[in-house]
Amino acid sequence: MASWLKRLGTLVAAVLIASPGYARAQSAIELFTPETVAAAGDIRVIGVDGETSWLDGGYGKTRFDTDSTNRGFRIEPQAVEGDLIWTPRFSWSLGGTVVATAQQGQDNAVDLSEAFLTYKPLLGGGGKLTVRGGLFWPPVSLEHTGPEWRVRDTITPSAINSWIGDEVKVAGLEAQVTRAIGGGRLSATAAIFGLNDTSGTLLAFRGWALHDQKAAAFGLQPLPPLNAFMIYAQAPKTRPVIELDNRPGFYGKLDWAPTAWLDLQAFHYDNRGNPEAVTPTLQWGWRTKFDNLGAVLTFGDWQVRAQGMAGKTLMGFAKNGRSWVDTTFRSGYMMATRNFARGSASVRVEAFGTTSLGSKLGRDWSEKGWALTAAGRRDIGKNLSVLVEAMHVDNRKDARVFVGLAPDQHQTLIQFALRLHL
Repeated sequence: MASWLKRLGTLVAAVLIASPGYARAQSAIELFTPETVAAAGDIRVIGVDGETSWLDGGYGKTRFDTDSTNRGFRIEPQAVEGDLIWTPRFSWSLGGTVVATAQQGQDNAVDLSEAFLTYKPLLGGGGKLTVRGGLFWPPVSLEHTGPEWRVRDTITPSAINSWIGDEVKVAGLEAQVTRAIGGGRLSATAAIFGLNDTSGTLLAFRGWALHDQKAAAFGLQPLPPLNAFMIYAQAPKTRPVIELDNRPGFYGKLDWAPTAWLDLQAFHYDNRGNPEAVTPTLQWGWRTKFDNLGAVLTFGDWQVRAQGMAGKTLMGFAKNGRSWVDTTFRSGYMMATRNFARGSASVRVEAFGTTSLGSKLGRDWSEKGWALTAAGRRDIGKNLSVLVEAMHVDNRKDARVFVGLAPDQHQTLIQFALRLHL
């Protein structure tokens, strides 16, 4: 990882130093000021039922679960997350973002969430160029915002963007060009990246989930109980940020807003991972690619967001023409939000599924499910928000039979959250 980051840093530095505005950097430096240093925190009261969460080594789809002695409805407070955010400015066009995070359930008490430089030079002809390099999430989510990469109108993101958060973090170089066209705008984004070779592990073994646990630079994510073959071939935890094959991946995005009330997006991702690459600790390369379509419709105080994703992931050696793991995945949601002067109310409905056709991970590991979420947000001043959310998830996965569970499971999670941003 260190060597890959060093090469990326050299490339980013070369691009920035060659830029016309680099020599004027001294005129606008802000390093440690009230505008560049911030802190955020999230504490909750949760009520939940259902099976053991994936974060505790089970198949459960939500972040929280009941304990081993109580299969009923559990209510308790939780200190969920704290973030320290640094957004220095080195010149009028060059800035940075570094976020250190402490999340409940992570291996490390404090870890690195994001760290990247952003360069925005002035262009003629009404165009805009934005370049960023470092560790970040690709621009897939229609729900997340801010340097701490948090959803605004709900507590829990959709299954699509939960997966982006827990397994699709990259270290790369990204460029976006935006131009006004008629009464709208068109943006094109392209990136090359590394350190995302294990993307697809969670989707194949765990399946989809709905949660706000985010991948960190040096952390691991737990897997559910594996089958008799995979328990000896795959590590019990996956590391989302790792380079195994020194083959860079790429993604591209088109974003067209023909009017102020409509935004259409198309995104393609391919990590170009080698599915036969493996470390001594049994972290495997996965060849994962997906397409994502998104739309945002705004009218008056209402906003409707929709995303759909479909993709495929491969892992392991081929046997009888099939890789050990050959999993296709798909998910989609629609979310309606009514905005008020100091808050919002939202409803989201979604469906998700995977199909497993691998030689060692068969159809028992396929799944299908749906979820319904209702949430409300109220801002109290500019530093505190109160959110409440109720979410129900229904899911079928036949692999549960091997650990004594019924294939069909459902969970209800109710959360009350206080979010502080200073």
